Amino acid sequence: MKIYDTNSLAPGACIATAQILYYLPDHPSILQSFVWQHKDLAPDYPRLRQFLEYWSRNLDGKLHSVNLAAAPIGERRRLRHARHVATLH
Repeated sequence: MKIYDTNSLAPGACIATAQILYYLPDHPSILQSFVWQHKDLAPDYPRLRQFLEYWSRNLDGKLHSVNLAAAPIGERRRLRHARHVATLH
């Protein structure tokens, strides 16, 4: 089942998910996580760049890092079960 008409999408269209780590403005030694997800174009990710520029200009929390994952739009997804789960401190 396809959600989007893949013929009308630009090459590189994907769902981009970014985990943004930033410092809390009132407690600069503490990191907070924010998850952002939007339809974007790989490999330049203009929507994500626009959002991060907005963040830097208008929000008080200084960015620490951004982790990005992207999945093509319109392809069938496979569900896999995790065999191992680990937590690192």
